[in-house]
Amino acid sequence: MIRLVLSDDHPVVRAGMRALLEAEPDLSVVGEAASAEEAVALAATPGVDLVLMDLQFPGRLQGVDATRRIRSTPGAPRVLVLTNYDTDADILGAIEAGASGYLLKDAPPGELVAAIRAAASGESALAPAVASRLDASQRSPDQRLTVRESEVLALVAGGSTNREIGQALFLSEATVKSHLVHIFTKLGVGSRTAAVAKARELGAIRAG
Repeated sequence: MIRLVLSDDHPVVRAGMRALLEAEPDLSVVGEAASAEEAVALAATPGVDLVLMDLQFPGRLQGVDATRRIRSTPGAPRVLVLTNYDTDADILGAIEAGASGYLLKDAPPGELVAAIRAAASGESALAPAVASRLDASQRSPDQRLTVRESEVLALVAGGSTNREIGQALFLSEATVKSHLVHIFTKLGVGSRTAAVAKARELGAIRAG
């Protein structure tokens, strides 16, 4: 039996996933989390095998941070990301945080169930579209932004100044400027606005 925790801030989504998954003879939902903090706490419950993790939650702690916290503890359950977001920054951030797999919420039910079983057994479980994005980004490393560069550019897109970006990410202004220089060079642009537009076009950061 694979024991699951469902982490999503929408009750209707959790109810739908519970109904789908508990129809499977080898899957059992043992907890639901409406916040990233609750997901971390429930993941520490003895006997949990896998956490299904959304990326976007209200509040400061988000899915990637929760994944990193969960996976940093000995004997931690596996984490499978289930989200609406498919940008390079989201995918790479989740994988680097220790997620065993990454699926989009429009995945067919059978694909989700198969991914849960694969992730719980220690295998990688990437949606085909996600795997294609990773392959594409690896084939064009000159344009691929690091997770930190994506974080900086996402804050630029939100209208933050270099000082505000530094405060949010605990970086000096000089380091923020250095990241921006690297971003401009990789994307072949000369301004903050152009960098945001190009990154959105490439799917490197979220569109909105």
